Amino acid sequence: MAGVATLKRGEWKNTLDQLTADHEGRQVTIELLDPSVGHQHEAERLPFAYINFDPKDDVIVVAVGGKSCRYPVVLRHMMWHPTEVDLAVDGVPEPAVRIVEPDGTTTLVTFFDESER
Repeated sequence: MAGVATLKRGEWKNTLDQLTADHEGRQVTIELLDPSVGHQHEAERLPFAYINFDPKDDVIVVAVGGKSCRYPVVLRHMMWHPTEVDLAVDGVPEPAVRIVEPDGTTTLVTFFDESER
């Protein structure tokens, strides 16, 4: 079973910055689970640029693309006033991040092994 850690708010910035440093360029999928609209894919298997938390604006931003000719444009997905950040790392082959917003909208950022293309 995967080890899932619910991060304390004070850990968000450093943990997400470390995740960026460890996984930049990997393939990721960004999925939205919206209580009113349903399940949607925002990005599917695009190169991961970064994920960070800005405490001043109270927003988490995940970005993909923007570093190659194949994906020259950066797509940024913003999660305003997040209430929960969970990180699955132990016991899973690739990490995943779950971010919950106040209205219940949940964003899943899933990383993929480079050999799974």
